Amino acid sequence: MAKFIKTGGKSVKSLNTSSLPDIVFMILFFFMAVTTMRETDVMVTVRIPEATEGKVLEKKSLASFVYIGEPLEAFQGLYGTEPKIQLNDTFKELADIQDFIAQEREQLNEADKTKMLVVLKIDRDTRMGVVTDVKQALRRASALKIMYANTNVDKITHIY
Repeated sequence: MAKFIKTGGKSVKSLNTSSLPDIVFMILFFFMAVTTMRETDVMVTVRIPEATEGKVLEKKSLASFVYIGEPLEAFQGLYGTEPKIQLNDTFKELADIQDFIAQEREQLNEADKTKMLVVLKIDRDTRMGVVTDVKQALRRASALKIMYANTNVDKITHIY
C-alpha cells in the first residue's frame, strides 16, 4: 500500500469578498427600480374596448381609477352578476363616489388638486346607464376631468 505524506507549505488561497456587498446592493437597487406594486386588486371583469385614437397619460399619480364591470366569479355569490362599481379595493354605491373623490383630493398636494383626473375602466358589455350615473355622481363631486381607458393602459380616449 502507498503511504500518503502530507507536505506542508501548500495552502488554499482565500476568496476575496470585498466587492460582494457592492454587487448585492446593485442587484437590490435594480429590483427596487424596475418592480411596480399593484395599488388595487381589480375585483370586476374589465374587458376594455380598443380605441383608434388616444392620448398618453402624463402623470399617473394624478389619476384616480374607477372600475365598472361584472364581479369576478369569486365575488358573484355575494354580489350577483350585475355590473358593480369598484373604488380602490372595495365595491361601492353611487352615493360613495363623492366621498371617494374627496379622499383622493386630500392625498394630493395643493398644486395638483386642480389637475386630478378620474380614469374610468369600464367593461365593454356594461350598460351605458350605469356609466351615465357614475358620470353624474362625478360631476356632483366636481371631478370634471374624466377619461376612458382603452386597451393600452397608459392611453385615454376622451377628456371632458
